[in-house]
Amino acid sequence: MEKEMKKKVSIATIAIIGIITTIKLAIIYYNANFNPYALSSFCSVNDFIDCDGIARTTEAQFLGIPLAYWGLFFYAFVFLMLFAPKLKNYKLFKFMEVFKNPLDYLASLGLFAFLISMILLCLSLFEIKKLCVLCAFTYILNLLIGCIATDFKNGGFIHSIKQSFIDFLDAIKIKKYLIAFIIVMAAAVGFLAYTRITFVFAPQVKKQLEFREFTHPKKGKYKVAGNILGDKDAKIIVYVYSDYQCPICPAQNIMMYKLAKEMKGIQIVHKNLPLDTDCNSYLQSPFHQGSCIDARYAIAAEKQGKFWEMNDVLFDKKPQTEDAVLELVKDMGFDLEKLQKDANSPETANELKEQIKYAYSKGILGTPATIINGEVNVGMKPYDTYKEMVKKFGAEER
Repeated sequence: MEKEMKKKVSIATIAIIGIITTIKLAIIYYNANFNPYALSSFCSVNDFIDCDGIARTTEAQFLGIPLAYWGLFFYAFVFLMLFAPKLKNYKLFKFMEVFKNPLDYLASLGLFAFLISMILLCLSLFEIKKLCVLCAFTYILNLLIGCIATDFKNGGFIHSIKQSFIDFLDAIKIKKYLIAFIIVMAAAVGFLAYTRITFVFAPQVKKQLEFREFTHPKKGKYKVAGNILGDKDAKIIVYVYSDYQCPICPAQNIMMYKLAKEMKGIQIVHKNLPLDTDCNSYLQSPFHQGSCIDARYAIAAEKQGKFWEMNDVLFDKKPQTEDAVLELVKDMGFDLEKLQKDANSPETANELKEQIKYAYSKGILGTPATIINGEVNVGMKPYDTYKEMVKKFGAEER
């Protein structure tokens, strides 16, 4: 009994430390995802040791519940198990009598939690390429709980797992506990379904899922052609400034396709702002090399009534040379000789120069950017924000 008491005291101490640690992790998670004015936490030291950075990733949650909350629940349950023999004497906690061997449950849960911890550690190191030192600390706590609770002289973890399973089966043989278990599980599944669908506790996941529609669009979903995107006689003009070598501009481009499809009374007009010293005299050093060539061919394609077809190819393949562009569009119905001539004409060069000059005059120094009825917006916005912008000027949903 004295040995068992020492085990319980040790586990209780670890559980208290675990609760304090996971509360701190929950605060870090909240600040990283819900508090735009929060300062960096003490454990965000550099690009690798970065608790805040990990808290903002999709891996920081499971089924819509932050991992810190799961950890808090785990350590609270550990505490509950430690006092099961005494709590069962109270009417409110009489159900605790089903936990006949609490230490076996703790050994099994500690091992299970540690195995999950190792999976999380691998994700952290090899997928996210960051380390949360507080998370790593809880992984050690989980292992300690499992090891301290286990009786290695009497079958170790295997015995604990078997005994826990037997106790569980004995418990659900009692009708009232079986019903209670089903009700609790149904409530848990319902709650987890809600958190998984709404991501109310994980806004970073919701944002990424919404954004995925534009980074990985279904093939052919937003297929466009010709020179006009949207309504021909639209009063609301959305000028989109892009660079074909820009890494995030393709996503905004798909947003514009969807916007034209869903909203009436608007027209999307593409403008070029290549961040390439070959044609952009405002730049001091090379940046998006090849984007000037792409921009010239986009302008040339418009002269053949196939701007948006060319636009798709340039965003999708990001060619950086004239030969690469011509190879990509050779089977798309272009008059290649005219296309090449127009792309290299003084008229095209002047048009491109004017587009760049106008963008800089409006304070647009980078891409993507939009000008909606004269209102300048630099940087990519969420899709719903673009919808609200055009609605403000009178656009309506189709």
